Amino acid sequence: MATSYIIGPFRLDADAAILFRGSAPVALGQRAIAVLRVLVERAGAPVSKDALIKSAWAGLIVEESNLPVQIAALRRVLGEEPGGERWIETMPKYGYRFTGPVSEAARQTAPSPIFGAGAEAPPLPAQPAVAVLPFQNMSGDPEQEYFADGVVEEIITTLSRFRSLFVIARNSSFTYKGRAVDIKQVGRELGVGFVLEGSVRHSVDRVRITAQLIDASTGAHLWADRFDGPLADIFDLQDQVARQVVGLLVPKLEHSAIERAKRKPTESLGAYEYYLRGTAAIYRFTIREANIEALQMFRRAIELDPDFASAYGMAAYCYVKDRTNRWPTDDLARDIAETDRLARHAIRLGSDDALALATSAGALAYVVRDLDAGAACIDQALQVNPNMMWASYFAGFIKSWLGEPEAAVGHLAYAMRLSPVDPLMPLMQAAMAHAHFFAGRYGEASSWANTALRGTPRLLPALRIGAAADAFAGELDAAQKAVARLLEINPHERVSNLEAIYGPYRRPDDAWRYGEGLRRAGLPQ
Repeated sequence: MATSYIIGPFRLDADAAILFRGSAPVALGQRAIAVLRVLVERAGAPVSKDALIKSAWAGLIVEESNLPVQIAALRRVLGEEPGGERWIETMPKYGYRFTGPVSEAARQTAPSPIFGAGAEAPPLPAQPAVAVLPFQNMSGDPEQEYFADGVVEEIITTLSRFRSLFVIARNSSFTYKGRAVDIKQVGRELGVGFVLEGSVRHSVDRVRITAQLIDASTGAHLWADRFDGPLADIFDLQDQVARQVVGLLVPKLEHSAIERAKRKPTESLGAYEYYLRGTAAIYRFTIREANIEALQMFRRAIELDPDFASAYGMAAYCYVKDRTNRWPTDDLARDIAETDRLARHAIRLGSDDALALATSAGALAYVVRDLDAGAACIDQALQVNPNMMWASYFAGFIKSWLGEPEAAVGHLAYAMRLSPVDPLMPLMQAAMAHAHFFAGRYGEASSWANTALRGTPRLLPALRIGAAADAFAGELDAAQKAVARLLEINPHERVSNLEAIYGPYRRPDDAWRYGEGLRRAGLPQ
């Protein structure tokens, strides 16, 4: 059995080492979490400073003065609840005692790809949580798979715009594609109470969507229906499915939310088809040819619909991948200008499109080096859709670049919760490694980088930050091995040319620290 602790409005997921307030992760470092766990496990009893230090800095010799820093961070967070700052009592000359409300909640263990086998299943959020599984393609034509997938993606996007729902991201839902699944197991693995499944039949100029909503805890069918219409009405049919689900799970929703959810991505089915093909290619994120293909598909979508905001945003994101991976270009200035053009078009056309805003925010901040514009854009994306994984993911990077690593940790933890079995999980884990590195938690940064590399051994950002973190942590053997692997993949990597892949760091010391770590790790000058 894995254990959680309920602490007033907070939940401490002890094995995953995350503190939640409601359904949202709280920005807290792993050492503070370790201290909190020991205190709540011995609630009401004094805990010595030595015991707390051993739990948070296992195997390390540290100054006692490090402990009050973690206690202060905990009191600051708990103080969001009236009187919460007094829940940790100082025991003079001895240690601390937890005096706040705490109860233990046990939950059956389920494998989690974020934290490894044996970690606790994601806790159910406060609001109704739903996962939309890939719909079965009933057309008899394998080429129509992308069309059925597109129907599901749009239903997910529509549902996620409702703040009263918690919606699992597309990438995690799609890990169940082509598999016979146990709905109860899906509910446990994704941490949801409801699952939507169905099928799509596309023939000539007609389309039929069937859908059924299932209670994930019991397997009981709550609702099923069929939606038929001309192919030209596909977006309206998708909206009908989403509205039925919303009506069942959240009977009372504000009118403005319903109106926002009716937004169509494009009126052009041809543009939509190219966009879906580009999206499929973008997930092969370490392969240059896949990125080239994705950019071509997004450009074709834009040609057919010059007002397709998400296509502009995803095209801009392709240039982010180019820069991160150091894929060669014959004209860097041209690429930067094109990224700027695509991103600003996406923002102008998609002021209510969280995906367009989030991808544009990342592109403006990282490629164009306009961090202020990227920060404003990601704030807008989170306001439009707080349930979008992409928005929380880019918010994590941008907060790191702004010099706010604790806020970055919170956003990235939430991105992982929104999509706990996401094929892009290594990217989120690498981003988490960056956040911990710039917070000075080198051991945790190394751990997250290594986790990312287990799934994607050629992921350059994880190799770089892991090597730098190991060097600062004094783990020179591990650092040198990471650099050797880095040079094997990219022989031209040097300390002197790191500026090309640096983030737009607001704090000057952050760029120095990154480069110094790699220099200590043995990266040639």
